[in-house]
Amino acid sequence: MGRAEYYNDPNAPSSNLLVVDEGGAILLQRRRDTSQWALPGGAQDIGETAAECAVRECLEETGIIAQITGFVGVYTNPRHIVAYTDGEIRQQYENTYIGRPIGGEPTINDEADGVRFVQPADLDQYDIHASMRQQIGDYLADTYPHLG
Repeated sequence: MGRAEYYNDPNAPSSNLLVVDEGGAILLQRRRDTSQWALPGGAQDIGETAAECAVRECLEETGIIAQITGFVGVYTNPRHIVAYTDGEIRQQYENTYIGRPIGGEPTINDEADGVRFVQPADLDQYDIHASMRQQIGDYLADTYPHLG
């Protein structure tokens, strides 16, 4: 029986960062590829930890410099499949951290055409993917860490 190992694979799991400001508003970005609002996050680079990835992706995608303050969970729903236009297909695997803003300004870029802090009471006004809603919901309900 053989096996393949993908140690330090550039297609490693992604990390998200749920950034909450001092007023309780949650940082969201509107993704250009889906037009849905989401937490900032993305694929881990070689040489960085999952937490470092979340902080870097947050800055790249939103213009906000954040500091990790906690952990929401690991999300690995086998029924959540992502198919990219280049033919790549992945199953959801996301580590979601909690953070607070320590600098920067909400800034649009090539990945996000909208960036803003949203009060929890206003979340229903936004088109947010079910997987992101679960992560935000776990945080708001204080039912974390989610381990699955």
